[in-house]
Amino acid sequence: IGPEAARDLAEKLDAAGHPLVDAPISGGPVRAGQGDLLIVVGAAGAPLDTARPVLEHLSSTLTIVGPRPGDGQALKTINQLLAGVHIAAAAEAVALSRGLGLDPAVMIAALSQGAAGSFMFADRGPRMLDAYTGGAEVKSRVDIFVKDMGIVTSVGRASHVPLPLAAAAQQLYLIAEAAGLGAHDDSSVVTILSPDTTKGATS
Repeated sequence: IGPEAARDLAEKLDAAGHPLVDAPISGGPVRAGQGDLLIVVGAAGAPLDTARPVLEHLSSTLTIVGPRPGDGQALKTINQLLAGVHIAAAAEAVALSRGLGLDPAVMIAALSQGAAGSFMFADRGPRMLDAYTGGAEVKSRVDIFVKDMGIVTSVGRASHVPLPLAAAAQQLYLIAEAAGLGAHDDSSVVTILSPDTTKGATS
């Protein structure tokens, strides 16, 4: 929801006598079930002490970012900046490999093991190939990144920090949403850059 929204909510709750532990997560439902989430927290004192056993149970990485609600959301915003840019970069790599006549599966397997690799490349790359063969399983929707990259660029403007890569990635998600892919897996953005030209072809 972004740091400002968390701080505004914390003020309203505090006025009613309810402290807020700002603890956004990353990892999705499967990793939640395994207690393998990344959780970043903005909180301190008794509220944090009360929530900590639950947070530790759910997480493999628990980071106390700062004492204020909104601090966790600030770091989650940076997390989403990186995730969104990495997915967009992976889509460009798959699209370029197709344009060059290379086997994208070979490209992904080779480069995900080297310096060019990232979690998103290794995770979304194979799902991007599925996008051409009946669609990838929906694990994270395009419209989630429309929302999240909107938060990222808004926070950048408010902080007077230019975010040119995030802004470019945001446009890719917006184009995909406009093309009717909002409810599809975010890996489907690759089909915007490199459409499947075989669909609709006649023999």
